[in-house]
Amino acid sequence: METTLSSKTKTIIIGPDHPFVMIGERINPTGRKKLGAEMAAGDFSRVRRDAETQVAAGAQMLDVNAGVPLADEAALLVQAIQIVGEVTDTPLCIDSSVMEALEAALSAYEGKALINSVTGEDERLERILPLVKKHNAAVIGMANDETGISMDPEVRVSIAEKIIRRAQEHGIARENVIIDPLVLTVAADPNAARVTLQTMQMIHEHLGVNMVCGAGNVSFGLPDRPPLTAAFLAMAMTCGLTCAITDATDPIIRQSVRASDVLLSRDQYAAKWIKEFRQKQKAVNSNQ
Repeated sequence: METTLSSKTKTIIIGPDHPFVMIGERINPTGRKKLGAEMAAGDFSRVRRDAETQVAAGAQMLDVNAGVPLADEAALLVQAIQIVGEVTDTPLCIDSSVMEALEAALSAYEGKALINSVTGEDERLERILPLVKKHNAAVIGMANDETGISMDPEVRVSIAEKIIRRAQEHGIARENVIIDPLVLTVAADPNAARVTLQTMQMIHEHLGVNMVCGAGNVSFGLPDRPPLTAAFLAMAMTCGLTCAITDATDPIIRQSVRASDVLLSRDQYAAKWIKEFRQKQKAVNSNQ
């Protein structure tokens, strides 16, 4: 199954037969106080730099979040989207839980966006899905509902199935729902990653839709996080994960994704792997 997303001038395809899509996570003020303060003050220079840096590192999409406390999130989100659009044609994942902000951002966006996100809660589904349909967008469906996040893979799969079914009832094609099987930190529960991987395998086998996750969640609270995130991504890709919101600028994470693409036949004859190696060698030689 393929999910097509676009900006005004660029299209990407997410699917099991395509290279893994890294969605750059850094344009998000959550946990980045300096970024949040700058955005609230109307300074988007860091947003601009983060967009350029992530795309240069290999991010095929960018997640854009403007959730700054006490600020006008709708206005900030629209401005952030416009700023990002000035420096890159990369398709965007619009990240907000505020309906007014989503509506404003989708109205301003030129292309087919990915909305982050909707849960299996009935009220949330009835608010978000009509917006997805209205703007011909795709949406991330998170496998939790009013009962919270289950540690039973079968429960998560049933919630994912519900989201897909309800989306189809609203006229949203199955391929425009990307399921997030949910990643929790192994620092709090040693079985968290195992449960998520089992959930991914079941979704891949029984539902056949594309999947996304916040990859860094698995290592939250632990030291030296990139190797843990990179290892998790490699495992998840074998279970059907086709994209992730992650730090594309981290070389360990990026190399793990690129290597996994080669080993899973998503990079035919390692063409991209060889090309990037030659580019790195050329850069090293030019600096000598």
